[in-house]
Amino acid sequence: MANFFTYEERLTLQKLLKEGLSFKKIAAQLGKAPSTISREVRKYAVEIATGKPGYSFNACKNRMTCKIKAPALCGKECTRKGSSGTVCRLCRCNEHCPDFVEEVCAVRIHVPYVCNACPTIDKCTLLKTFYDAEKAHLKSHQVISESRSGLSTSEEEIARLNRIITPLVKQGHSIHEIYITHQDELMCSEKTIYNYIDDCLLEVRNIDLPRKVRFRARRKKPEFKVDKGCRVGRSYKEFEAFMEKNPDTAVVQMDSVIGSVGGKCLLTIHFVETSLMLAFLRDANTSQSVIDVFEWLDSRLGGKLFNRLFPVIVTDNGSEFSNPKKIEYRSYTVEGHGFRRTSIYYCDAGCPYQKGAIEVNHELIRRVLPKGTSFDNLTQKDVTRMMDHINSYKRKKLNDRSPYETFSFHYGEEVLKLLGCTPVAAEDILLKPTLLK
Repeated sequence: MANFFTYEERLTLQKLLKEGLSFKKIAAQLGKAPSTISREVRKYAVEIATGKPGYSFNACKNRMTCKIKAPALCGKECTRKGSSGTVCRLCRCNEHCPDFVEEVCAVRIHVPYVCNACPTIDKCTLLKTFYDAEKAHLKSHQVISESRSGLSTSEEEIARLNRIITPLVKQGHSIHEIYITHQDELMCSEKTIYNYIDDCLLEVRNIDLPRKVRFRARRKKPEFKVDKGCRVGRSYKEFEAFMEKNPDTAVVQMDSVIGSVGGKCLLTIHFVETSLMLAFLRDANTSQSVIDVFEWLDSRLGGKLFNRLFPVIVTDNGSEFSNPKKIEYRSYTVEGHGFRRTSIYYCDAGCPYQKGAIEVNHELIRRVLPKGTSFDNLTQKDVTRMMDHINSYKRKKLNDRSPYETFSFHYGEEVLKLLGCTPVAAEDILLKPTLLK
C-alpha cells in the first residue's frame, strides 16, 4: 500500500472531500490507510483568508456585535472616512483593532480539518482551510526536492578534506593525482571533490587548477517537463461535451506568438464570437507571465464582467499554460459565482485547427511582425496600437463590420475602454511592419 500520492489520486481525494466522505471511506476507495489520508490533508491543506458575498474577511469573535465606525481604527489612513455610517467590521478591522480576538472554526481543528464540504461556506467570514489537489501536489514535490538537496556531510568532514587537498594543490598536484594517492584517506569520489571546489567549500578554487580553468563549462539544455495531470478533465472531448450542454456559451481562444528565441513574446486572447483579439507583451514565455495577465484583467474588469467575458478558454498544450488552476480560480468570491472565474480546456496534441480562429487572426499580426522578428524593442503601447489597427479591420464574416464594432454591439463601448482598445479609421489602418517604426 503506497504512501505517496499521484496527482490523479489527489484529484480524487479533493473530489471525495467535497462530497463529505469520511477518511475511512476515502481510504477504502484510494486503497490507503485512513491515517495516510489524514496526514495528507493536514500537511498539504492551505489557509485562505476570504469572506462571503458582500462581506470581507473577518475572524473576530465580536464581529456580529461590534459598533465601531470608520475611521475610528485607521485614523487618517482610513480609505472609508467619508462613510461615517460604515462600521469597521465590514472592512479590514482585524488588522487594526486592539480588541481583536480570533475565532477559529471547530471544523479546522477536528476531522476533516478542511472546509471543502462545509454547507455554510457561503455564509462564513472566518479563516478557511481547503485541500487543493494542484497546490498539494506542487508542495509535496517541493518538500521531497528540498529533503534531497544540499550536502550530506558535516563541517568537520569538509575541514578534514580541506586539510588534505589544499596543501597538495598549492604544490601543483592535480585533483586526480591527489585522489589516486589518498583514496583511502579521502573516502569520497573524485567527482565529489570537484563539486566541493565548484561550491567554494574548500580553500582551493577553480583558478588554482591549471587545466580546469581553461575548460569551458558544459552548456546544459534547461529541462521543463509539464505535469500532464493538469489536463485531466480539460481535454478537447470534454470541451465538446461542455459545449453540447451549453451551446450558447461564448468561447475564448488563447495562444502565444513567439519573437526571437528566448526573447519577449505575446500572449494573444481571441473572442471567437466577435473576432476581437487582445495581445499582451511578456518578458518570457512562462506560466507565471500568463497568470499575471489574467490577474490584471480580473482586477481591471471586476469579477462579474470577467466571468461574463471569459466563461470558457481553449488553448494548446504549451508549457506556459501548464497551471490552469491559477487562471480558473481567484482568491476571493464574487456574488453568485464563487471563486471560479473561467474554465480551461486543451486542444489535442498536433491539432491547431481546434482553435483555428486565433491561428487565422495571427496572420494579421505576422503582417506587422513577420516571423523571426524580435519583440525585445517593443513596448505594450506598441502592441496595443498594432491590435487597434487589426481590430478595426473590417471582416466579411462579420457582415463587413470590424471586430471592434461587433464587440461593442455585444458588450458595449465601456468594456472596450477597460480593455484598452481604441478604434482606428478605415483609411488610417496600416498592417505593415512600418506601423511600429
